[in-house]
Amino acid sequence: MTHITHYLRQGLAAALCLAAPLAATAQKKPAAKAANAESAIHEADIKRDLYALAGDHYRGREGGTLDELKASVWLVDQIRATGMLPAGDDGTYFQWFNMQRTRLGKNSTLRIGIHDVKLNEDGVVVAPTNASITAPLVFVGTGSAAELAKVDIKGKAVAVQIAGAPTDGISYRRYVFGKFSGQAGELVKAGAVAVVFVSDAPAQAVYDHWSHVFERGRYSLPGVASTKVVSTPPVIWLPASAASWVQQAGQQFSTELKVESFQYPSVNLVAKMPGTDAQLKKEYVLFSTHQDHDGVRAPIAGDSIYNGADDNATGCAALLAIMRAFKQQPGRRSALFVYQGSEERGLIGSTYFSAHPTVPEKSIVAVLNAEMMGRNAPDSAALLGSTPPHMNSSDLVKTALAANQGPGGPKFKLDTEWDKPTHPEGWYFRSDHLPYARLGIPAIMYTSLLHVDYHTPRDEPQRIDYAKLTRMTQWMYLTGWAVANRTAPPAREPGFKLER
Repeated sequence: MTHITHYLRQGLAAALCLAAPLAATAQKKPAAKAANAESAIHEADIKRDLYALAGDHYRGREGGTLDELKASVWLVDQIRATGMLPAGDDGTYFQWFNMQRTRLGKNSTLRIGIHDVKLNEDGVVVAPTNASITAPLVFVGTGSAAELAKVDIKGKAVAVQIAGAPTDGISYRRYVFGKFSGQAGELVKAGAVAVVFVSDAPAQAVYDHWSHVFERGRYSLPGVASTKVVSTPPVIWLPASAASWVQQAGQQFSTELKVESFQYPSVNLVAKMPGTDAQLKKEYVLFSTHQDHDGVRAPIAGDSIYNGADDNATGCAALLAIMRAFKQQPGRRSALFVYQGSEERGLIGSTYFSAHPTVPEKSIVAVLNAEMMGRNAPDSAALLGSTPPHMNSSDLVKTALAANQGPGGPKFKLDTEWDKPTHPEGWYFRSDHLPYARLGIPAIMYTSLLHVDYHTPRDEPQRIDYAKLTRMTQWMYLTGWAVANRTAPPAREPGFKLER
């Protein structure tokens, strides 16, 4: 104000002559590059948020349940506290969607010989199907060609002993599950009207851990073929305790299976921090994670709550920390934060949001997805989407690798094996970056990979490496910060095509 008064006293004309060259000089100076706000990311904040979300209070946050919705409301309160603006539907932080669930009705029955099998207690049907079958049961050992040659299976229910071991590096769980489509499919082609698998000792461990997933049935968005009510030969899975009586000759197999299908709600949470550049603020760097897990299920070692601390409260806490950093120092581009509901039910929330984004699809320049970031060796991690054919933007990958190795970066040793199309776990296809990648949007996933507590009640807050999780969060933030502030968006890989 003092300078303006002085210029007025000297005369308006003189002031204009003086001001013009000063303004021209100021316009020529390049804008100062804003420092990032990595210092706003604190391990104590991350640990506090993770313990709150992954404790027993939210009962494992199963998708489509009140527990997921209660956890989502808590998350929205934390998101609002960071200063992020709502970016969901109708000016809120929420984007609601319906899930279609198809499951076996409780009035379904199964009887083998004199044994009434209580479904979801004494055995499971691995895929919902309508069936009304009464047929002889034949036991064919492990179902080898030699054993099948001894018996006519046409029109009969076939009992098979699970045996053997994987020979191609696949996990035993996936080996067992593969039999439910592979071997069962071959038996049905040969004329079987039903297939009954009986666990051996190794398969019993898988049964104890994983059989509960079949009780839930199948999920999808409404109208998707995977939840259509179908009538196909049923596939049954029994525990090892049934082995002795299933093998008895001359037994009848009798079942009445009835499928029910219905819808109920789940939710995505969406928030944003507007960018500072008049043009680039119309574009978004999308930070992605999911808030759900497996809920309350059959107890293991006396614990029935599948807390999902690593899967995926780590991602939820990480995004809150990244929000605080973007609030302290916004980028030139806008930051968009999406918590996708019902990921564990089949990437349903991300499939819905990618098809119905609350910002224009073409404005999303990159997706950085957080999935299980707090376990395993302290100095190792993985970046999925960094290896062809999964890499749909080498430009984005280079930015992420530079953020890992650059100033303030965590300098993780990166495991590339899990990103290869030959890896038996198919990990790239099992998280929320996938629907965006299928649309061609540059997408990568930050993860510290699977561990022995994956999808068990032992995935609890006290087992998280919080120092590592903090470094993973910083790496993800630094990548997003770089993308938010560069002039050109990450280039898309020409000819990108996934192997499946």
